[in-house]
Amino acid sequence: MKDITLSSPLDGQLIPLNEVNDPVFAGGAMGRGAAVKNPKGKVYAPFDGEITVFFDTHHAIGLHSNDGVDLLIHVGMDTVTLKGKNFTPKAKQGDKVKKGQLLLEFDPEGIKAANLDTTTPVVVTNHTEFGDITFELNDQKVVAKAPAADAGAAAVTKDADDAQYDNLPDEERVAKLIMKYVGGPDNVRSAEHCATRLRLIVNDKSKIQEKKIENIDGVKGQFFAAQQYQIICGTGFVDKVTDEFIKLKPSLAGGGNKEAAYEQMNLVQKISRTLGDVFVPIIPVLVATGLFMGLRGAMLSLGSEWDPTFLTMTQVLTDTAFAFLPALVCWSTMNKFGGTPVIGIVLGLMLVFPALPNAYVVGGFANDLKELGMTWEEAAKIADYAGKVPIPLDLGFVTIPLVGYQGSVLPALVLGIFAAKLQHWLKTFIPDIIDLIVTPFLTLLISMLLGFLVVGPIMHGLEQVVFGAVQNFLDIPIIGGLVIGGLQQVIVIFGVHHVFSALEIYLLSTINADPFNAIITCATIGQGGAALAVALKTQNPKKRALYVSSAVPAFLGITEPAIFGINLRFMKPFVYGCCGGAAGGAVSSFLGLAGTGMGITVLPGMLLYMNGQLPQYLLVNAIGFAIGFGLTYTMYKVEE
Repeated sequence: MKDITLSSPLDGQLIPLNEVNDPVFAGGAMGRGAAVKNPKGKVYAPFDGEITVFFDTHHAIGLHSNDGVDLLIHVGMDTVTLKGKNFTPKAKQGDKVKKGQLLLEFDPEGIKAANLDTTTPVVVTNHTEFGDITFELNDQKVVAKAPAADAGAAAVTKDADDAQYDNLPDEERVAKLIMKYVGGPDNVRSAEHCATRLRLIVNDKSKIQEKKIENIDGVKGQFFAAQQYQIICGTGFVDKVTDEFIKLKPSLAGGGNKEAAYEQMNLVQKISRTLGDVFVPIIPVLVATGLFMGLRGAMLSLGSEWDPTFLTMTQVLTDTAFAFLPALVCWSTMNKFGGTPVIGIVLGLMLVFPALPNAYVVGGFANDLKELGMTWEEAAKIADYAGKVPIPLDLGFVTIPLVGYQGSVLPALVLGIFAAKLQHWLKTFIPDIIDLIVTPFLTLLISMLLGFLVVGPIMHGLEQVVFGAVQNFLDIPIIGGLVIGGLQQVIVIFGVHHVFSALEIYLLSTINADPFNAIITCATIGQGGAALAVALKTQNPKKRALYVSSAVPAFLGITEPAIFGINLRFMKPFVYGCCGGAAGGAVSSFLGLAGTGMGITVLPGMLLYMNGQLPQYLLVNAIGFAIGFGLTYTMYKVEE
């Protein structure tokens, strides 16, 4: 690789880049270069070339020289917040420029008056294509040395004493290095893990050395989301790393991660995380149920004939979870909010007591008769004769119609929250000697009355309006799938995707199918395709292997390693992956594709489409992958 020498585009004091008061630039995350301290207020082109980027806020300029140098000039620290104030552009994006041409004027004193630093990094973003990079300004000179030819990215930032961990088992080595670079045990408030990530709540974010953590062999990426510092280690390996990490601070074994995270979340994140905590424990049962439905459908579609009694037994296997869904939701909600889980089970079962007519049946039977041409009076009489009407509860001054809430989600959710809070309140004044009997009795009695008289009718109506509107949007041919397929992974980034668990459960309990699952599988494989394209275009063998290992989980339905380890870091692959999701989702919507269950996508998700829809499922996955992969491979230039 050849050495290059560049003129400074600003006048002032030339300093090494690692002296900049910004960890991103100082750590070399943006590239190698230098910085100008106390700049004079004018930016000139340091070479002949083209302006590739000129930010709308005018605080930063990207240049490409005629001989292949990509340069970023970032005037000041956090000056994007000025939104163009104190900046006067003298050129525009796309302009061809000559060396010495004035590109930008700015007011250093105005920037300082806003309490911002004027130190300006000048960075070669494609620095790996060159050797030593020298910046000159009059008699000043700063040299950004190239790393040794045999040193990988991790060696640039690796501490000398890290060698003591080299002979340890991988999970122990990774755990100790993570603990070191997050600021030590005193900086970690709590720790837990999910399928792929170690999730930490820290006291001081500034103590985290993100670049060094990312360069640990075995770590596939790191990011902040939902107020947690999340380190991607991969399926299976993360469990072992977490165990070793907790050994370094045993007090972390008590958990508390969720509570600490909740304290720092905004309202939308809190709602999403609460729904996730409630629905995630019951999703495995619904996944298994969906798989059984798919397998049964596949066998019947192949012409298999079953004994009626055996068919009934399979229905017991597939329908029980949804028949008693409120009991599952109420149990999980009580467990989440600190109530007695068995009270939640009983309360949920009350909502689906066999003597109560199904609310969905009651609401739809008379409507169905009306659509056949009957008057409302005729339809009501037949519904009454068939037992498809509410049971009247006469309170003397008012008669209240009672129905059951089979397959409903929101009534059980809200009632579970109320019952847990009520139980806690009752315990504050009921004597311990009678608590065992009185508290459960009053909790069930008050919650049942509130559930059937207030919470049930209101939340069931709200559920039908909100989820019904989303369902109608999903049913719009092409458009519904296009929008949801394109945006679903964007929602994942912000950590609020758990809200869709309630929607999927609602769809499965009402229409026995999940079209949402068919759409999000396209979004998932689109990101996997984009990440795989980046991996294949990457020349560095170590990085290519890391990128491949981050892309593979996406084909099993887990996109976080691909998103945060690859696609979001380079942005364009993420956008191209979203395009793949949008295209696949549009086709899925057009075909009316829907799974028999939820919770699994892409390759494992094939089991949900064994009821004759497998070819269509494979088609939409192929479309999502092909577009995400194709756009990235042809239009994205890998910056090593």
